[in-house]
Amino acid sequence: MENIEELIQNYTPGENTAETLAKSRIVLFVGIVAAGKDTVIGKLEKLDGYRRVVTCTTRPLRINDGVLETDGFDYHFLSMEEMKRRIDDREMIEINKFGSNFYGAHIDEFITAQRENQIALTDIDVNGIASFRKIAPESVTALFIVPPDYDTWRSRLRQRYTSEDVFDEEWQERRDITIDELEHALAAPYYHFIINDDLERAVRVIDEIAHKPDEFNLHDEDARQVATDLLADIRAGIR
Repeated sequence: MENIEELIQNYTPGENTAETLAKSRIVLFVGIVAAGKDTVIGKLEKLDGYRRVVTCTTRPLRINDGVLETDGFDYHFLSMEEMKRRIDDREMIEINKFGSNFYGAHIDEFITAQRENQIALTDIDVNGIASFRKIAPESVTALFIVPPDYDTWRSRLRQRYTSEDVFDEEWQERRDITIDELEHALAAPYYHFIINDDLERAVRVIDEIAHKPDEFNLHDEDARQVATDLLADIRAGIR
């Protein structure tokens, strides 16, 4: 019997899964760490016509800020056996391994959004974007969230750490990952860049794009330039 790692090496969704995804409207969020993706998604999902996709995972529930995670809200928490069944049945859109745990999006989330005439929202990494676009390129709108400038980004990132020493220890790795992500996004023509400097404005721009995904306009040009400048500043190692 194949294990999960063997199953996901050359995984492709089933025909019914792919057909359902192709009929969906999907907005995928990518962004560098501390860009504010979760805040933007949280604000957007409160508007009519949107549904946040809850990802499946095999990891156990965690306590965050003293509160235990909720199954079906934070994630769909699955046993290894249940995750394997969903992969065997080719019901997953994409599946990835992080550490010893598996994560992925299940087609039921998109069926529900489609039934309710909602746009599905989820945050994802650049590899996940590629998986979705391979299956249903016309259904996917890809957004890349960036802070307005280097100083704002570094300040937001620093706030995530308990001390300056811990921040300094992880700075180089975070910097390198961020450079890779920005380089990838700037090289891809399909990303709409969103500047997260004002939450209300960012949500308004995203709402416009979600309903006219094929239109690239001045918002995109300005935001792409901000991302380009941010990348240059990070490469320069400005402190």
